Amino acid sequence: MEGGIERDFGQNLSYGAYLDLPTLLSAQHPRASPPQHDELLFIIQHQTTELWLRLVIHELTSARALLAADDHRQALKRIARVKHIQASMTEQWSVLATLTPSEYAQFRAYLATGSGFQSWQYRAVEFMLGNKNAGMLPVFAHDEAQHAELSRLLHEPSLYDEVLAWLARRGHAIPAEVLERDVAQPYHPHPGVVAALGRVYADPQRFWAEYETAEELVDLEDNFQVWRFRHLKTVERIIGSKRGTGGSSGVPFLRRALDLTFFPELYDVRSAIVEADVAHEGYHGGDGRG
Repeated sequence: MEGGIERDFGQNLSYGAYLDLPTLLSAQHPRASPPQHDELLFIIQHQTTELWLRLVIHELTSARALLAADDHRQALKRIARVKHIQASMTEQWSVLATLTPSEYAQFRAYLATGSGFQSWQYRAVEFMLGNKNAGMLPVFAHDEAQHAELSRLLHEPSLYDEVLAWLARRGHAIPAEVLERDVAQPYHPHPGVVAALGRVYADPQRFWAEYETAEELVDLEDNFQVWRFRHLKTVERIIGSKRGTGGSSGVPFLRRALDLTFFPELYDVRSAIVEADVAHEGYHGGDGRG
């Protein structure tokens, strides 16, 4: 080893101590009896996802606060990081997909009624992005802290609410009924928001900050949908049409989730954008280059 490498950790902070690795690496408790080789994969896959979700919540919390303070550049930095986290989370499904139906069947019964549906952090992310659903709260009534945190997020503005308020402060005509709505209720698209976004998309150079922010949100939602789709296909590959361990219909339940949208007007505005008036020869005539 090089002479300067630290060797004495009797007093100095070590890598393992900084990361609290003894706690982290002792948190996997397979339950199958007799033990099944592949259960550790299943546990670590989901624990890793929960760690990423914790970071997503951290970044989205900051992004909302930064937008409320009109610091959209730093907010976009946070969103960009979330996009990279989403990519990692999506790629993880390829690891779980190595689990065959026969291998999963060896320990699935030991999950009992446990299910990813009960991930409070996943539900927190959905609430923060705008998919508010008070009907989800009873699932977490058994844990006072989780229930309280989700109830708090239910009644706080979502990331999209903060973006719309930011647009209004920048002079865009976001309807008052949208800005003053009960944020604990599910969001419903409004034609006035489509019109305001249409103004942005009609002149992106003039409204570059707004345009860039809107497109970052579209990236965020696209990534979320890709994650949902990979989740669906992985579950379908492993359990087929069986019901979920938590009582859901399984694949049909996950398929319905693909119809959910966080930022509806950002998709509706695409249908309202008017194409440029280009003469036909601009495509096939002129200098003959097509």
